[in-house]
Amino acid sequence: MSVSPPSHHAPSAFTAPILVMLGLGIAVGAWLLPVNLRSLSPTLLRAAGNGTPTLGGYGRDLVDVEKIGPAALVLAAARLTDDPRVPALASALEQFASRQPGLVAWGGWDPALDPLFNLRATTDNRGSTPVLTFFIPERARDTLRKHLSKSGSEGVQTILRLRDLVATGRFVPATRPGGQPLDALILLTGLLYQGQHLSAPLQRELRAMAEASLQQNELGELEGFFINLLSLGRRLDWSQLAELGRRTDSVKTVGEFAHLARVAPDQLPLIYAAALFSDSADRVAAYLITFGKSGVEDLKLALAHGQGAVGQLMTRQVPVNRTGVGGLSSAAEMALLHPQLLLGLKYFGYFLGVFLVLRGLDRWLVTPSGGVAGLPVVVGHMKSGFISVLFALLFIVVSEPFILQAAPLSEFQFRLPVLVSVANSPVSPPSKSVTSMDSSTLLSIGFFAALQIAMYFTCLLKIREVSRQAVPALVKLRLMENEENLFDGGLYVGIGGTATALVLQVLGVIEPNLLAAYSSNLFGITCVALVKIRHVRPYKRELILEGQAGLTVAPEAAVR
Repeated sequence: MSVSPPSHHAPSAFTAPILVMLGLGIAVGAWLLPVNLRSLSPTLLRAAGNGTPTLGGYGRDLVDVEKIGPAALVLAAARLTDDPRVPALASALEQFASRQPGLVAWGGWDPALDPLFNLRATTDNRGSTPVLTFFIPERARDTLRKHLSKSGSEGVQTILRLRDLVATGRFVPATRPGGQPLDALILLTGLLYQGQHLSAPLQRELRAMAEASLQQNELGELEGFFINLLSLGRRLDWSQLAELGRRTDSVKTVGEFAHLARVAPDQLPLIYAAALFSDSADRVAAYLITFGKSGVEDLKLALAHGQGAVGQLMTRQVPVNRTGVGGLSSAAEMALLHPQLLLGLKYFGYFLGVFLVLRGLDRWLVTPSGGVAGLPVVVGHMKSGFISVLFALLFIVVSEPFILQAAPLSEFQFRLPVLVSVANSPVSPPSKSVTSMDSSTLLSIGFFAALQIAMYFTCLLKIREVSRQAVPALVKLRLMENEENLFDGGLYVGIGGTATALVLQVLGVIEPNLLAAYSSNLFGITCVALVKIRHVRPYKRELILEGQAGLTVAPEAAVR
């Protein structure tokens, strides 16, 4: 008596290709969903910015409320992103400058400053002028000091008392010869504080730091703040600095923004416009300090799509995935509303797609039965499910280029504190770091995966060839054992691919990337494990049982 597979498990030749095609369709559809775990797709940014103000429109609104200093920086950022409304914004700024030439230097009109400096008076400064240019002269400092001394704000009075400190670190004390920079910075801080040009958290932090400095009789931590304010005050006009202060919630962010202005002066318009667009200088500074130059490029892309795109990027604080496909635009709105739900659907799609492909291949190429002889069909499903999880994880890794990478060394990371005398000197950035997989890496991984897929199908066809031969089960078993080298071929190909990739990297033919090299070995191990555990071992077990049954029947027939 022989053991044969149950006939009710035998699927038709028609359903197997359907399963394979359906699985491939589901996997590709999941791949195209524009949602990622640790990155944002350009499709999602485009959807987030759809219908929201552009840089040109936002700058035009700033001109309408007479904040021409911030509008000028927004105009510079709009030019860098090729905004179509640049001509209209530039024309509006020119018309305002022709009507109010005196306000251009200050960046706009301020009712608190006008009685002190007569902002509309025409000066030699034709364009936007750094605010410290006006505050350094002795006459201007005397005017500000008299004005602020009458302030009813306890915070302003606390800041003014810092002028009497003599332990001022790298600054010359404000009341001594050469102390003009510190004196101007103290008065500038007091004026920003009184005019409510600083956010409430920043006001509280500055007041607490000032009180601590007075108790300790030294400038202390405020020394770093004043150095950073000096750096910003030598780059921004009054209106620009005031708008930035309203969107800055900590002294730390002031330092980060000043640092970015020093190390990336050419990108300052983009950085400043993003702070205004997102209404948070803190998020913009944190993003760029983390991701460096690549973060600037991501920010530039978001600015080109509109205010909503910048808000989405700053909220997520992840890089833009430029290496993958664009994604389905129709699913972008769902990704914005329910990102976690769509991400779970994407990963489930990977699993389901691979599972259907494996089941279809089992029915199509391996055996005419849906399960292993002598075992319930559910066992075959469990094995397919386990392997599907492994392949789904592999798809996730390939589609998430940032998931296995450590945080890159940002070009904008803080260095040693700069001296007051070199506050405008740029800091040399370190060597460029890679923050995502480039195209050569993806091509290498795809090539190695294709090799192992071809090897996998070759092994399946060999198993099918052996199973169809009209020979006894024990002969088939010997034939299977004779093909062990073929079944181990995926491992040989994987090791060979890794060795070849490492040699090419050493020779400089391809970019150095260990992930691309070792992915070949990983695919080889996965292929061999899949062939031997999923296919070879169950089929050998079936042949052993069938051969043993034949040996048992033969003596009984001889006795009869």
